[in-house]
Amino acid sequence: MRLTILGSGTNVHPTRAASGYLVRTDQTLLLDFGPRTLMNLLKAGANRHRITHILFSHFHADHFSDFITFFFDAVIYAKYGGGHRPDMTLIGPRGLKRLLGTVMATFPSFSRPPFRVAFKEVTDRRFAIGDTLITPRTMTHVPDLHCVGYRIEYRGKTMAYSGDTQYCDNLVCLCRDVDVALLDCSFPANKPGPAHLHAGQCGLVAKEGGVDRLVLSHFYPIAERYDVRAQAGEEFDGSIMVGTDLLTIKV
Repeated sequence: MRLTILGSGTNVHPTRAASGYLVRTDQTLLLDFGPRTLMNLLKAGANRHRITHILFSHFHADHFSDFITFFFDAVIYAKYGGGHRPDMTLIGPRGLKRLLGTVMATFPSFSRPPFRVAFKEVTDRRFAIGDTLITPRTMTHVPDLHCVGYRIEYRGKTMAYSGDTQYCDNLVCLCRDVDVALLDCSFPANKPGPAHLHAGQCGLVAKEGGVDRLVLSHFYPIAERYDVRAQAGEEFDGSIMVGTDLLTIKV
């Protein structure tokens, strides 16, 4: 399993793309699709026309808005680009079909794509894509939105992706004994903000979950002003990486 960070920042970060992650197992999966991640997907060398499964953690704009550009490109390519585009499955929390179905029904040139689009709204039950096992788990982010993290297992290796979340028991369970935990580190521990983890909490989750390696991501600009790796290390004495765009990690 290989993880490539396409976007390690937020909408308002001046140098990092917003949330997006490429996971390669026997499948090529995308976890979230925030602004500016489509160009990083191309830089990572992935064939965007072969991607069949996109998993969304939630539907704040910094986690899905580049999907609109991606889907428009996919339709135009399949209709006029002379190439075959396989079917696409969109996976995510409650509200997925209503939101993205509305986008496809109303945006110009989005309707009647020449490939099948399936919607899968997840519960906290495990499912398989090929030989890759995926377990969603509900996270605590904001009260009016269903948000999920994903646990991905393949050939004896496991990673967890928190999406956006506060500290909660479900997050610790999601990360239990994983090889890599990719966590929302929006804020430094000394400058915490609402609805997200700070660096110290990331370390605490990694310690409580028995994580092997911790990867920090989803930085607001304020996080750049402090040593978030050291702050996470006050709680967790394992391996800690500060994520950057286009960093590839072998799980």
